[in-house]
Amino acid sequence: MKKTILSLLVAAFVGGNTLSAQTITKNEDGKYSLSVGHVTLTVDAQKGGKIVSYKYDDKEILSQTRTPNSFGSTFWTSPQSEWNWPPVPEYDTKPFKAEINGNTLVLTGDKSARFGYRVRKEFTTDKKDNAIVITYTIINESGETRKVAPWEISRVTNGGILFFDAKEVTPANNMVGLPFVYEKKAAWYTLDENRANRKINADGKGWLAFCDKGLLFVKKFPDLKPTEPAPAEAEIQIYANPGKTFVEIEEQGAYTTLNAGEEVNWTVRWYLEPTDLPAEPSKALLKKARSMIK
Repeated sequence: MKKTILSLLVAAFVGGNTLSAQTITKNEDGKYSLSVGHVTLTVDAQKGGKIVSYKYDDKEILSQTRTPNSFGSTFWTSPQSEWNWPPVPEYDTKPFKAEINGNTLVLTGDKSARFGYRVRKEFTTDKKDNAIVITYTIINESGETRKVAPWEISRVTNGGILFFDAKEVTPANNMVGLPFVYEKKAAWYTLDENRANRKINADGKGWLAFCDKGLLFVKKFPDLKPTEPAPAEAEIQIYANPGKTFVEIEEQGAYTTLNAGEEVNWTVRWYLEPTDLPAEPSKALLKKARSMIK
């Protein structure tokens, strides 16, 4: 696909010295890519502003299955009990308007006809931290006071291991739980195959990690108190689709009251590095993940 390099070699100067220079690449099909070091993140403005790829060099970490609701990474509002299923199209599938603001890609969705929220997504890079920085904004255009929480859902292929700081996990949404083990002061789930829809809630510590095929993917987000998530929701959620298909690694922000016209911003930082460590519970893998987000 022919690509156009936008004029976004944005440089910051202190005392005449260049601190950073960044480029955003746009494809003809509406996809945009941001890179930091060996890592490239690609979003599709025409398909719900989804993150459709996250690579270290040529190695992909996100699910590429093109069945609806089975690939990439998306954003919803919480609690799910307000909208049930399927996801709200203005957040999940309808096109987002794309703009470039300095070294930041800004995607803005339509106002939800049903709920009166508008979602904005801002993507940039932090070269010093070797991170992709994503800020989600929920804007209350309903004309009334509402309560809402932000929610990021990232889909990975069913393989490898998931882990995070937690003392326990509990079954969620009336589904079967997942076979987590608790070792090295963390909760670990070795991805497996099952015919049931399975999901858990957990009170984490502001990060979660996924390791598979020589890659370690870590998300960092604001740590919540147990009372802060939306009703029946949690800081960390893991959903496993039936069969050996895909698994969702999810995190949520605080349940917030928004008056008419107000908005809430929530930032998640993504990290991706290669590793020779086995995808199994170990002090070394836990240390590696924690070191990436310091």
